[in-house]
Amino acid sequence: MEMAKASDEAKERFRSVVPDTPEVVVKPMFGNLGAFVNGNMFAGLFGSTIGVKLADADRQELESTQPTVPFGPAERPMGGYTGLPEMWNAGGDDARAKAWVGKAFEYVAELPPKAPKAPKAANPRK
Repeated sequence: MEMAKASDEAKERFRSVVPDTPEVVVKPMFGNLGAFVNGNMFAGLFGSTIGVKLADADRQELESTQPTVPFGPAERPMGGYTGLPEMWNAGGDDARAKAWVGKAFEYVAELPPKAPKAPKAANPRK
């Protein structure tokens, strides 16, 4: 499975469409980026594609009115996420990209917080 890496330009663009609020944490993920609220990812970057996690009604609206793309590796796209249209990912429509990323943020912010993972136990063989 090929893991597309995001360019510095794509990472900068991603950060520019993610809400600038203290609740948002942007973290590196496999050479790409993820935007999280309360420990849950609401938007991600895979190569140059921005993916969003939306409420069912919003996802259906976006997918039925725009040329969305799968989000993630072609062999195994991420379930629950919709890739924004390629023309938006290239900087063609900041307002619409920001609006859909904002909807994803609002939806995921209402979900229960993700419990932090317990720290890994030290390896007793070392």
